[in-house]
Amino acid sequence: MVNIEVSVISRYTIKPSAPSSSLHLLKPYKLSIFDQLTPNTYVPMLFFYRIIDPNFDLPQTLTHLRNSLSETLTLYYPLSGRTKSNLYIDDFDAGVPYLEAEVNCPMLEFIKLRDTELLNHFVPFHPFVKEMESELLPLVSCQANVFDGGIAIGVSLSHKLIDGVTANAFLTTWAAVFRGCRKEIIYPQLFEASLVFPPRNNLPEKYVSLMERMWFEKKNYVTRRFMFDAKAISALQVKAKSEQVPKPSRVEALTCFLWKHQMAASRALVSGTSPILSIAVHAVNLRPRMNPQIRLDNTIGNIFFWAPALLDIQEETAAESSHHELCDLVSLLHESLNELNNDYLETLKGKEGFGGICDLLDLIEEGTSVKPAPEVYAFTTWTRILNQVDFGWGRPFQIGVMGKVGPAFRNLTVFVGTQCDQKIEAWVTLEEKKMVMLENDSKFLAFASPNP
Repeated sequence: MVNIEVSVISRYTIKPSAPSSSLHLLKPYKLSIFDQLTPNTYVPMLFFYRIIDPNFDLPQTLTHLRNSLSETLTLYYPLSGRTKSNLYIDDFDAGVPYLEAEVNCPMLEFIKLRDTELLNHFVPFHPFVKEMESELLPLVSCQANVFDGGIAIGVSLSHKLIDGVTANAFLTTWAAVFRGCRKEIIYPQLFEASLVFPPRNNLPEKYVSLMERMWFEKKNYVTRRFMFDAKAISALQVKAKSEQVPKPSRVEALTCFLWKHQMAASRALVSGTSPILSIAVHAVNLRPRMNPQIRLDNTIGNIFFWAPALLDIQEETAAESSHHELCDLVSLLHESLNELNNDYLETLKGKEGFGGICDLLDLIEEGTSVKPAPEVYAFTTWTRILNQVDFGWGRPFQIGVMGKVGPAFRNLTVFVGTQCDQKIEAWVTLEEKKMVMLENDSKFLAFASPNP
């Protein structure tokens, strides 16, 4: 067993390269209503790069990483600030914590270990912990991890402001600035989110608490990686076809395949009263679903919401749960995804839209408060983002997500793209006993390769 040690050798606070005096002139950045509803927690992202250039200059590279981050923060200055009263971001010169660390192991040897829990050493904040004292916390923190034979860039991104699209824009821009490739900079839209979905000064606490309950529940969770190759994905898409959904997407097929087998694992462990409902919720990027006249493509903030698919599982046995047809589950999910269309989103816009958002939250409250409590499985996809975070060393040969999550979280699957675009990794966080069942499910393993 290799004893991995990650030694932090330098600590910095990186601030926007713009003069401090000009930052003080900037107005506070308003959160959107969706930002307000999102709990304070850090999403980890790790990018592993092999470096084989014999002329590689490490000190110069580390200096340039810091300088290019500072320049990037000038464009994305809200990410350098601090959240105030769950309403806005200010103190833009507070800066971003930035660590540099040495790892006592060649990168390829570390990758061979396949130990996901070690990944937490490479990011500044523990992933998916319910954070308090948000006014003291940075929105971004970075860590450059130096291996023999490579560098891993780890970031902890506060979900209070940063969703997947925001993360992709920020990180792609940092990499482009580092390479001096100005044409690939993504210039952010900084104010549109709060104009389209304005914040509420008097946001009812019950809605904030509801979303925290949706995100966090104390249980013993573990995270595992599973790989789906092109052949497996294609076969699942065939199984997922129906008259209602003749061309299911790769992510739809994978989501419902995992949902099906997670439910089966749960049923196999049931003792006593079983849940009435099983709910799969999938994160949906709302930007492309809005009216084309409202250009939100590069808008930063949480411009997403969860599409829920509900299944009545009352009194089902493990065998019955495993017999759910994949095509039927995909039809449920597909219908839910399609309901988040422009016509519906129009009812959530502006000050008048708060009533529609309250109606939506009330429905969530009603659906999740039935007794016994429903099972909730959450899914999100990074398959169309992050692969182009190229600092000049090529695309990351591996994107890491997380080790062990915080002491309270939820069942979550993150789909991640790979260097081979035909494959998809699923980073699955599940209660430990259910994970053991999943890892020993022969029908699941017929399509999924564990810990690739």
